[in-house]
Amino acid sequence: MTVLEFKAPTSVAAPARPRAQATTNLKSRLVAGDAIALALGFELSAVALGTPRSLGVWEQFVIVAVPTLAGLGVMKWQGLFLARVSAVRAVELTRLTYSAAILAVALVLADRVLTHPVSHHVLWVGTVLSWMFLIIARSAFRAWVRSKRATGQHLRKLILVGADSEIARLVELFYTHRELGLDVVGVVGDIEASSRHGLRHLWLGDVDALASITTEQGVTGVVVSPSSFTASRLSALIHRLQEDEIHVQIATGISGIDAGRLRSVPLSYEPLLYVEAPSLSKAQLVAKRVFDIVVSLLVLLLAAPVLLVIAIAIKVQDRGPVLFRQTRVGKAGTTFKLFKLRTMRVDAERMLAALQADNERKGPLFKMERDPRVTAFGRFLRETSLDELPQLINVLRGEMSLIGPRPALPAEVETFEAELRRRELVLPGITGLWQVEARDNPSFEAYRRLDLFYVANWSIVLDLMILIGTAEQLAAKIMTMAARKVLRRPHLGEVVSGGPPQLTSEAS
Repeated sequence: MTVLEFKAPTSVAAPARPRAQATTNLKSRLVAGDAIALALGFELSAVALGTPRSLGVWEQFVIVAVPTLAGLGVMKWQGLFLARVSAVRAVELTRLTYSAAILAVALVLADRVLTHPVSHHVLWVGTVLSWMFLIIARSAFRAWVRSKRATGQHLRKLILVGADSEIARLVELFYTHRELGLDVVGVVGDIEASSRHGLRHLWLGDVDALASITTEQGVTGVVVSPSSFTASRLSALIHRLQEDEIHVQIATGISGIDAGRLRSVPLSYEPLLYVEAPSLSKAQLVAKRVFDIVVSLLVLLLAAPVLLVIAIAIKVQDRGPVLFRQTRVGKAGTTFKLFKLRTMRVDAERMLAALQADNERKGPLFKMERDPRVTAFGRFLRETSLDELPQLINVLRGEMSLIGPRPALPAEVETFEAELRRRELVLPGITGLWQVEARDNPSFEAYRRLDLFYVANWSIVLDLMILIGTAEQLAAKIMTMAARKVLRRPHLGEVVSGGPPQLTSEAS
């Protein structure tokens, strides 16, 4: 299905959705989950490290309640209760980490000023535990919202105003990333422009009728493309929409640039955007390489006994090789041999051509949820991402990084356009932004856009957030797998958003 297969809304007036109530309910659930996570972290810290026996029940309650309320205040300050923040996993994780750091510093400073018998260690440990529980709570909330949105619930109706190429791009973006919860009901603008840009089926009317269209469709928010209007008409349009209490967002026409690099620059009271250059340096490159080596060595050392057991199990299974080696394209277009624990039958490569008709991905990437080439033990290795461990050897050899775009097959690279080949400017990674943000998204456009975004905007902070997000997804999938085994309900895995950084085919 392509983006041009959206169904046009009917001309019958649609009843207004109770969006405010739905949004309030979502926010209330989110805040409640965060409060429980914060309280649980500080309560466990107090129990584990101990508090003076002289404290009464009320004082014990205050020890947990005050940090919890302070944490919620910091999170609100960081915008963590806004949909636009919580919708992007890397941004959410970054702000959760900042919030935890700010909370820890604030509590310790308060500990120095106020006189109370509680050890500052309780505050430090409580903050760390709360941060971990917040990540878990947010992951569960994201999975729940995603499952609800898949059934058409908790969606925000939206009208796009402009009917130009930028609006066409946004239609594709919102359609590709349904997890954003944005339901595009139609486009308002010039009918001929709508037809030229493949938006005729979404056309609702001209801009002059926008006020009545928003009322009929029950819409409380619009996105406007400024390139479709003169400056004076755009200003008048914004004023009119805001008088009708319609939320207005202005498209920038910018793609692939981190919002953190954009700065508002008012020149003579005219809003302009200044784009900061990427702040990459040799020090960051060195730090990334050192981090890759240290973490890879540590994980390989700790996982050595597990790898030995897995190797024996694979060998006993069918007497085939333990490792699977495959040629992949790395930095600067060079090729290398990628290592994985073998999860497929020995003749899996020969079977690939016969399975292409069952490919569940759009574009050159191959995926089958139930690939018949995968062995029973191999399926377990994939679900736990243990099959990826040998790629740490590729990292130590300098062929890969822990974080980066997944290395593509040479046959896939041949189909990539010149712009997508820019992903070869950095080392490929075991996990990356695409795996964290859109691993279950079947659209090749999501893969393309997120990989190019990473290449243009990577930083040490972004790498750390991707690593945390990967660990979060892996833990969520393991818990879901355990619950599925206990409850014997195979569909449970569909509820968890995302997945660990794994390929569903050794040939893809």
